[in-house]
Amino acid sequence: MPAAQPIPTHSESKPASRNGRWSGFLHILGARMKELRREPEVIFWVFGFPILLALGLGLAFRNKPADVTPVVVVSSPRAPEIAGMLHAGNGSPLRADVLDDAAAQRGFRLGKYDLVIAVNESGAYQYRYDPARPESVLARALVDERLQAAAGRKDPVATSVTTASEPGSRYIDFLIPGLLGMNLMNAAMWGIGFALVDMRQRKLLKRFVATPMRRSDFLLALLTSRLVLMLIEVSLMLSFGVFAFHMRILGSLWTILLIGSLGALSFGGLGLLTASRAQKIESASGLMNLIMMPMWIFSGVFFSGERFPAVLQPFIKALPLTALNDALRATILEGAPLTAQGGRILVLLLWGGISFLLALRWFRWT
Repeated sequence: MPAAQPIPTHSESKPASRNGRWSGFLHILGARMKELRREPEVIFWVFGFPILLALGLGLAFRNKPADVTPVVVVSSPRAPEIAGMLHAGNGSPLRADVLDDAAAQRGFRLGKYDLVIAVNESGAYQYRYDPARPESVLARALVDERLQAAAGRKDPVATSVTTASEPGSRYIDFLIPGLLGMNLMNAAMWGIGFALVDMRQRKLLKRFVATPMRRSDFLLALLTSRLVLMLIEVSLMLSFGVFAFHMRILGSLWTILLIGSLGALSFGGLGLLTASRAQKIESASGLMNLIMMPMWIFSGVFFSGERFPAVLQPFIKALPLTALNDALRATILEGAPLTAQGGRILVLLLWGGISFLLALRWFRWT
């Protein structure tokens, strides 16, 4: 009798590509992508929330006509004349009300008016303003200039004014790259760190111990999943800025994507390091907030980090989110090439590389 042929097992019947060197990596990467379909709330927080935040802040700080400056004139025989001069002047709009002294002082104290104008016995103007309120200081200068001009004062030097409000100089142009960098940080650290600790809590990581998959493949698969989502995040945020606020993108799209990839990998490495040994989600959340909080404050998301004292600038420049935000703004708003941003790229590479190596060393399945 001919020898019986061995029945192929399930593993032997699989294509060779599924049992190769990168089999574990591809399986974990595919599983991470499938999880998005099961958790639609993740899609909102990763893609929808940053756009809603940009929309709200963009509308709040949009370019608009100059605000009307409210001032009050204390009742006197000359009060209607003074109010008329303030209304008739050129420049920023003023609203001048005429009230008795008590009502004028009360309105100023409550912030209803920025300046109180009175006339003393000699006919001189008296201004009451608060030097700690910028709008009050501005109202004093504006009112004095208008009243002096009405009295016949002329400027010794002729001047001309040209207004300019172009894309690139607005707050929304500064804000979009900062929100993009912040979202890459939040999504990478929370998406990787939270998922890793959640799998450890549910004892899923213990099952991988019995498989031939390497720790490096597992951690690399988690990092790579962030790159896939990064492409969508960058595309959505930039498209929103262009179509909703007419933002100009002066740099290369490929450069922006490369910088975004480096940022996602850098913060992904920090997320892995944070969650490499954490046993509970509460512990990982506290560690991630501790890491991200300084960058939310110092790294120029909503306002420039240059506002902080000079002694803090070396610390601020060394933060990975500062490097990412500065690189994104330089590329998007100034058209800077990748070769001009070696220092910022080095910061991102150091944070990402060192974090991944430490996470690989300290990571444990249980």
